[in-house]
Amino acid sequence: MPETVALHHVVAGPDDAHVVLMGGSLGATLATWDAQAAALAGQFRVVRFDHRGHGGSPVPPGPYEIADLGRDVLALLDALGAERASYCGLSIGGMAGMWLAAHAPERIDRLALFCTSAHHAPPEAWAERAVAVREAGSTEVVADAVVARWLTPAYAREHPDDVAMLRGMLTSTPPEGYAACCRAIERMDLRRDLPRIQAPTLVVVGAQDPATPPEHGETIAALIPGARLEVLSPSAHNPAVERADDVTALIRAHLAPAA
Repeated sequence: MPETVALHHVVAGPDDAHVVLMGGSLGATLATWDAQAAALAGQFRVVRFDHRGHGGSPVPPGPYEIADLGRDVLALLDALGAERASYCGLSIGGMAGMWLAAHAPERIDRLALFCTSAHHAPPEAWAERAVAVREAGSTEVVADAVVARWLTPAYAREHPDDVAMLRGMLTSTPPEGYAACCRAIERMDLRRDLPRIQAPTLVVVGAQDPATPPEHGETIAALIPGARLEVLSPSAHNPAVERADDVTALIRAHLAPAA
C-alpha cells in the first residue's frame, strides 16, 4: 500500500467539538473554505486541509489515485486523535470523501459533497491537461480556463478580488501535484462504491457549473442510499466562494445532528 503524507491543515474551533473535515478542489488550497470555517468554528472543530501535491502539503512523486488522497485523510484523522468526523468535499475533495465514506465507513459520520463527480469522463481530457501542465512546468498554462469554470461570469465581473485569489491558488499549485491529481481523476470510477455509503449524505450542485454539470451530482445522489440533492443557482464550480453564505447554511443544517 502506498505511503500516506502528512497533510498541511488548519484547525479552528473547540478541541472537544465534533470534527468537520474540509477538502477543496483540484488546484485550490484550504483557503477555499475560509468563510465556512469562520462561521462554523464556534460549533465544530473545523479541520481544513490541502490535498497531497497542493498548498502546504508534500508533493510525493506520482502516480496518485483517489484512494491515496483518502488514505491521507485517514492518517490526518489518526494524527488528530479523532475516531470519527464529518466530511465536506468540493470537486476532487468530494471524490476523496466518497472513497472515504465507502471504504472507511466507521470513520465518516456525515458527508457533504459539492460540485463533484464519481466518474469524470472523458479520461483523455485529464491526461491531456496533465501533459500540458508537466510540459509547461506550471499550472499557469491552464489557469484562465480553469478559473473561468469556478465562478459564473457575472460573479467574476463583480468580484475581481475573488478571481485574483482563486487564480493565485491555482498558479501556486505545484505542477507535479496538479498533474498527478489530474491523472487520478482520469482513472477514477467510484460509481460501484456509492451504494455502500452509509453516512447521511448531502449532494450540492451548481446549476451553471461547466466543470461538473448537475447531472454528475444527480447520479451521485441517485446511487447513495437516502442522499439529498440541492441545487444552487446561480453557481458555477466553486460555490464555497460564490455562494458562501448558502453553502455555510447547507453544511450547518446537514451537520446539526452530529453537533
